[in-house]
Amino acid sequence: MKFIVYDIEATCWEGRPPGLVQETLEIGACELDAYGRINGYFSRLIKPTLHPQMSHFCRNLTKIDQQEVNRARDFTRVVKEFQDWIGVGYDEYLLASWGDFDPEQLGADCRMHRLDDYWLDEHINLKAQYRDIKKLPKKRGLKSAVKHEGLTWEGEQHRALTDAKNTAKIFQALIDVWQY
Repeated sequence: MKFIVYDIEATCWEGRPPGLVQETLEIGACELDAYGRINGYFSRLIKPTLHPQMSHFCRNLTKIDQQEVNRARDFTRVVKEFQDWIGVGYDEYLLASWGDFDPEQLGADCRMHRLDDYWLDEHINLKAQYRDIKKLPKKRGLKSAVKHEGLTWEGEQHRALTDAKNTAKIFQALIDVWQY
């Protein structure tokens, strides 16, 4: 069994998004073995279909450059690369993310692009489990959880691979307590 700790960034706007449709903009992931050792990384930008022009708010939040997005591949190609990297259909894996936004957004994009989303079914919500494990009154943000675990945040927040790497630190610290 391998664990895929991942994060996505999506198109975003200050306030409500136009047409209420966000699209995956970036996927970042860490592959961990059964002992929590990192075996590799995945990081790709995605060129959105419905709203290819990033909002000023989104560029400031993610620090993703519009020119990088313009050169990126579309969702269909990138998600296929991600599935191949995971080993969907060949390897036993479990997806893990900090919250439910990531699998929900990927699933919505799969449906929008008429792709199967069955591969997202094996997933755990680390944010919800962390709350239960730590007996917290409410869910804790990723950066706060990293700090409370005595770990050091590394990199630019709201970038998919950075957030995935920091989530993986928490995953490793509590590897024996996650429920899956």
